[in-house]
Amino acid sequence: MSVQNPLLTGVNQPLRGIALICLATLLFASHDALSKYLSGFFPIVVVVWARYVVHTLLMLVIFVPQTGLSTVIRTKRPGLQLLRALCLIATSLFFTTSLRYIPLAEATAVNFLAPLLVTALSVPLLKEVVTRAQWAAVITGFIGVLIVIRPGGALFTPAIILPLISAFFFGLYQLLTRKLSGIDSPTTSNFLAGIFNTLIMSAALPFFWQAPGWIDALFMVGLGTCGMLGHLLLTQAFRHAAPALLAPFSYGQILFAGMYGYLIFDHTPDIFGVVGISVICLSGLAVAWAQRKKRPAA
Repeated sequence: MSVQNPLLTGVNQPLRGIALICLATLLFASHDALSKYLSGFFPIVVVVWARYVVHTLLMLVIFVPQTGLSTVIRTKRPGLQLLRALCLIATSLFFTTSLRYIPLAEATAVNFLAPLLVTALSVPLLKEVVTRAQWAAVITGFIGVLIVIRPGGALFTPAIILPLISAFFFGLYQLLTRKLSGIDSPTTSNFLAGIFNTLIMSAALPFFWQAPGWIDALFMVGLGTCGMLGHLLLTQAFRHAAPALLAPFSYGQILFAGMYGYLIFDHTPDIFGVVGISVICLSGLAVAWAQRKKRPAA
């Protein structure tokens, strides 16, 4: 199965790409809002299991009839795919747990350290060269986190470690996704991640099972649907516009998270939270801009 490079396919439709990534970030924020709500009533394992089982079932319905199961699951690097799936499930578990204790916008902003961690980890893991400007952006991003969780602030608790660990694993997940992008198709990578994580969470489910009512079951279906459709729209966005153009709009997820936090959970970030979130966003955009300058051909 040949895979076209999203940087080179239909990149002359920037408005469509921007619209798709904005919709994707809305779906991701909706996914996180549902995770926060459900984690208040159900064990984290049940919530994360529901997310992946719905994700996998939807991919079965959408993609398998088009290409066949054997094509979708065919991978040249099963070990790397399993490692990628484990990083993703670690991200889900730590981030969903953090939502029990941390407001949605702040947790989302801390998790957006992942692109900065990708820059830092690409040096030892991918042997890439990182400029001084990129290192400065990474350090600035961590300063933004310190502003959000400042000593004496409401978020200065052990729980803040949870989204930081989530960001670390999400950074590893993105590095592995980059490494696998030239080996397996995005459909294969996403489908295998869904299968692996569904099996892992299903093995743990009997120890944590709590039957949901009809309304909560619908919320769980919505949770998995938002996650899967968000990734699908994100992939399509990169087929219409270059990543450097779309990067600023990906931070719209923090704005949507803040909106849900205000409307559903009655939380508004204080001035320090707003400043810290802004610093994290700006540092991430600086990394994206520096990456664009390093790879003008793309």
